[in-house]
Amino acid sequence: MLKIYIQTSEAFKRLGSDKDGVVSFEYVIVAACIVGAVAAAFGTDANGAIGKALTTAIGKITTAVANAA
Repeated sequence: MLKIYIQTSEAFKRLGSDKDGVVSFEYVIVAACIVGAVAAAFGTDANGAIGKALTTAIGKITTAVANAA
């Protein structure tokens, strides 16, 4: 029983001093924030603010090209 306790306590010490896991978790948080920001800007469909602006701009360009030809 003492051997298992020592192994477990050593594993927790290594886990506490391991900084790679913390950095990876921070990257996951940053990536989730970026995904959230992109989803907020573009929306989940073409009805987001940027999606509407792009749709309007493309429509104007298409109309201008059609009228010019």
